[in-house]
Amino acid sequence: MRRHWFPKPYADAVARWRVAAGFLLVAAFAYFAAPTPASLAAGLPVAAAGLLLRGWAAGHLAKNERLAVSGPYAWCRNPLYLGTLVVAAGLAVAARRPLLAALFAAVFALVYLPAIELEEQHLRQLFPEFADYAERVPWLIPRPPSRSVAGRFQQALYWKNREYKAWLGLLAGAAWLAWRAWG
Repeated sequence: MRRHWFPKPYADAVARWRVAAGFLLVAAFAYFAAPTPASLAAGLPVAAAGLLLRGWAAGHLAKNERLAVSGPYAWCRNPLYLGTLVVAAGLAVAARRPLLAALFAAVFALVYLPAIELEEQHLRQLFPEFADYAERVPWLIPRPPSRSVAGRFQQALYWKNREYKAWLGLLAGAAWLAWRAWG
């Protein structure tokens, strides 16, 4: 039997708070950030790399239609969340505030991890092949695939999953941080 890390009522409750928690994090970053040109040069490329990972994953994800196992999903089961972690790490470096990194880590542990668990429970019910996939592919830390997986990036899925909105958000955040650094 699979071990569940979070009680289902808690996971259900915080899954509903995920978007609100994201907005609170954005507000905290906007208020507390103390960027410099050097911190922006170091952090923003890392954040962009996280969005590239998220975009790659979004182009392989046909939500609730088929189990995503190609592209970054061949390397880890949760590349969208891994991409989010990389984005947050880059923004924390750009903002130059360790407290913001700690805040994101807490939100990730208390809000995003339960959401990941709920999503995996849903996938287990929806796709019988998920159990075999989960045995082969690591949860969050990537490793090279154990076997070749067919599938290609589909730009239509990228747009359908609205991942472009994350880029718009990063551009707005980068502009704000740049204004704070040079303003």
